[in-house]
Amino acid sequence: MTDPSEKKSCFRLTRRRLILGGSLIGGALVVGYIATNPMQVAGAILQGGGDDPEPSAFGPFIRITDDGWVTIVNKQQELGQGIHAGLAAIVAEELDADWDRVRVVDSRSNFRAYGPQMTGASNGIASNWDLMRNAGAAARAMFVEAAALRWSVPIGAITVRDGIVSQPGSNRAVTFVELLADASRLQPQQSPVLKRPADYRLIGTDKVRRKDSLSKSTGAQVYTQDIQRPDMLVAMVAHSPRFGGTLARFDASDARKVKGVVDVFAIETGVAVVAETTFAAWKGRDALRIEWDDSEAETRSTHELVRYYHDIAAGRSDVEPAEFDSKGDDPEVPFDGDVADFAFDFPYLAHAPMETLDCVAQVNGWDVSITSGAHLATVDQVYAAFAARTIPGKVDIEVVPAGGSFGRRGVLSSDYLVECVRIAKRTDGRPVKLMWSREDEIASGYFRPMSHHRVWVQLSPDGFPTRWRIHSVCQSLLPVGPNSLATEGITHSPYFSTASTVDGKIFTPTFPVVVGLWRSVGHSYTALVMEHIVDQLARRAGLDPAAYRRVFYEKAGDKRRLAVLDELCLRAGWGGPIEPGWARGLAIHEAFGTIVGQVAEVRLVDDRPIVHRVVAVVDCGIAVAHDQIAAQMEGSIGFGLSAALYGAITLKDGIVQETNFDRYLVVRMNEMPVVETHVIASTGRPTGMGEPGVAPIAPAVANAILALTGQPTSRLPFLDRNARSNTDVSVQS
Repeated sequence: MTDPSEKKSCFRLTRRRLILGGSLIGGALVVGYIATNPMQVAGAILQGGGDDPEPSAFGPFIRITDDGWVTIVNKQQELGQGIHAGLAAIVAEELDADWDRVRVVDSRSNFRAYGPQMTGASNGIASNWDLMRNAGAAARAMFVEAAALRWSVPIGAITVRDGIVSQPGSNRAVTFVELLADASRLQPQQSPVLKRPADYRLIGTDKVRRKDSLSKSTGAQVYTQDIQRPDMLVAMVAHSPRFGGTLARFDASDARKVKGVVDVFAIETGVAVVAETTFAAWKGRDALRIEWDDSEAETRSTHELVRYYHDIAAGRSDVEPAEFDSKGDDPEVPFDGDVADFAFDFPYLAHAPMETLDCVAQVNGWDVSITSGAHLATVDQVYAAFAARTIPGKVDIEVVPAGGSFGRRGVLSSDYLVECVRIAKRTDGRPVKLMWSREDEIASGYFRPMSHHRVWVQLSPDGFPTRWRIHSVCQSLLPVGPNSLATEGITHSPYFSTASTVDGKIFTPTFPVVVGLWRSVGHSYTALVMEHIVDQLARRAGLDPAAYRRVFYEKAGDKRRLAVLDELCLRAGWGGPIEPGWARGLAIHEAFGTIVGQVAEVRLVDDRPIVHRVVAVVDCGIAVAHDQIAAQMEGSIGFGLSAALYGAITLKDGIVQETNFDRYLVVRMNEMPVVETHVIASTGRPTGMGEPGVAPIAPAVANAILALTGQPTSRLPFLDRNARSNTDVSVQS
């Protein structure tokens, strides 16, 4: 976290001062770029009451102090993905700083001229690539110019390496610290010269490692759960067990008798119990007697919803479709000849991060102070302002690292944070820490949507598709606009390249179960739909699945996919010998601009898939941090494999049945395969890595099972929650 005195020294920086040049303030050289769009600036001033927000993404990115440390300000949320190290490496590369003397601090959230401050869609590196390169290069140019002026030599005679500015061929060399005062007087270039990828000495090397490993290993890392404030209260909320249920009445008399309970009151989402300790809040909540009104609630069970989805896809409902992909002149003409028919069902999935939902809030009049692992800080800021009846510029969010999220902390309604603010409005200025239990977090919803897909493919005599018809059924993740996230990964698929006709329709039912963004979003099921269909079509045509895919990619002119396919087959030994009882399954999928190919080696033990090895090949543009890419791939495969093997949230009469890890199972260490990650060399712009590795693992396993048994997969998960009958079975065996 940023030192409070350091924040204070920079708080009154004016936008004019930042635009005109770097400033030496409190012994620190501060360099930043801000957008000059007048509407953005005007909006920021109005929302912030005319003052500059404290240093963050809209203030300085770089601070170089007189002790020799280079501090990079991270405006993205660190939720375990290592974004802090990646962004710092981009700056340090262009600055030519000593990586061992680089540290990272998280910015506070406020409305800024750079636009919304949000972390999502795997775009942390991609969206900041130019911004952070320019910031680093501009700072480097200031030191070069300062040295050239001091030594009366041309700028081209100066080099910078690891924080040392020198003139080759002479004995002249100074550190950043020694040039700090001179450099601070110069105006940063608005379009500094950037390095060529061939000249990188830090980006793409194994030297780029996380900066938070030690603090996490020792327990020193501070999360929202660790936050303590003077006179702070703890709150827990009793929610309706059914989606859409509302509070009818409650009796708090027993709850108020619990030692430590301070207050009990109704809020929009249920009944809040406020206490001196977490234990007291929990016990007080357990003592509540509540009657819920289920007149508008969802009361159906999962099997009824699945049947409802099937009826929708078959046109037996009043849910009207919308077109999401279309090709050809007459897509409504009935299919004939050789037609393959497929159906897929996917369940609701919870996020289940290690840190459950929590937030600290304090409301003093118009001023709101929040500490949270905020995924979408700007969205949270707006909703918190509405809840507190103030303006967004009066809401300050201290964004701290989160113990995972996978999208749950990025709900577009800011549900748990708003809940905390509403409670804090009732505590007379005392800060409140809202705690959700694991049961609260899983049962509250904002699930990955359940979905159903019917696909018909008309085939030519050579076994390749000539016509596609796809009916997808899925709730929308967005409050307005087309339901495009439900069909990402299908829309404009390269597998349509041999077809003359494509008829893609999305049906969007609405009912009270709440859904939200989940790691890899729609790709988490569309990858299985497309990649498993292609494998089945390949085997139907008597062709190798890799060779069959190659025809589509060549027809589509997709050179990136072809390169990934070639490298994947090479690295995985595709087509080579494999031990009896084992089979390989292949899947290639693009998500968030990144193409990931995976080959899974699988065998069956009592009909249970055992995944021994996964070979992954990635094309993510310039690889900023190879170590982090490998870590993301391993985490993504573990996350995706958990969902594929076990993941399912089910409803009985509208009530969630899986509320903790005893029923919502995840892959254990002995079930985790060996993962080999290979990165395609590229000079293209970096693309996302946080989510693309999730999508291909389920179809890769499904395709391996298809190779073993000849039986296709039509639903996930592969196993029910009782299938972990022998937890001693290791994937390494």
